[in-house]
Parts: sequence; structure tokens; C-alpha cells
Amino acid sequence: MTNSELISTFYEAFSNQDAEAMVACYSPDVVFEDPAFGRLEGKDAHDMWRMLMSRGGAATEVSYGNVQSKGQQASADWWARYNYGPKGRAVINEIHAEFIIEDGKIVKHTDSFNLWRWARQALGLNGMLLGWSAFFKARMQETTRGMLTDFQAKQ
Repeated sequence: MTNSELISTFYEAFSNQDAEAMVACYSPDVVFEDPAFGRLEGKDAHDMWRMLMSRGGAATEVSYGNVQSKGQQASADWWARYNYGPKGRAVINEIHAEFIIEDGKIVKHTDSFNLWRWARQALGLNGMLLGWSAFFKARMQETTRGMLTDFQAKQ
């Protein structure tokens, strides 16, 4: 399987809400990083996808494109559409992903997106006022890590 095919396999699994197929694309010691979770390594990165798939349900729509690969590096753009929180606010998150691949597995995955744009959609006025701040980012990562810890404790 080429690196581009590996990335396509990962996103097809994501589109199908198949966390185990996503995790199978990762190395056991993968490093994942994004604005929402910060840096996660190994089992924590694997379990993040398991948690998100268990919470997302059929309401999440994922699409991807612009898969590129050169040597050990690959990239893709992807979009997630879903409703967030108790108010069910519509969110369309546009993400750019960078990957490093070794021996047919993703060893590093970095997602980049505009956290302020996400916060405005997901949280409304509060997100618009605070979503740009370092305080908001730190608080969000604290919250998402707490959710991950709770999920792992129940497994």
C-alpha cells in the first residue's frame, strides 16, 4: 500500500465511523496533535479516535481530499460536519493534516484548524469572544483530556 493509499484508508475508515480501522493505520507509538487535544501519544491517540467514534454517531459527516505524498511525508485536507453540544449547533470544521509514515504506518499525525472559527460555530457568542485566546485553548485541552481519561477508565 502506498502512503497516499494509507491516508485514504484512514479517512475512509473515519467516514465509516470505524475507529479500529483508523487505529490500524497508526503505529503503536504514534504521536497525534491538534488544537483541541494537544499532544497525544500511543494508546491515548488510539483511544481518542475510539472515544470520538463512540460519541459522534451517524450525525457526523466526514469528507477528505487533496491527499498528497512525498517520501515519508503525506498530507490531506478533511472536513467534519456535525452538531455540537446541548444546543446542537451546526459545525463545519476544515482541517489540514500532516503525516509522517514509516513501515506502512502513520507515526506522526498533526491536524491544524482555526480554533476560533470552530469556537464561534460550536459555542456561539462565548466562542466568538473567547475562542481566540490561549486561555480558551488550554481550557479546551483540559476538558478533552478529561473526557479521554473518563472514556479510558470505562474501557
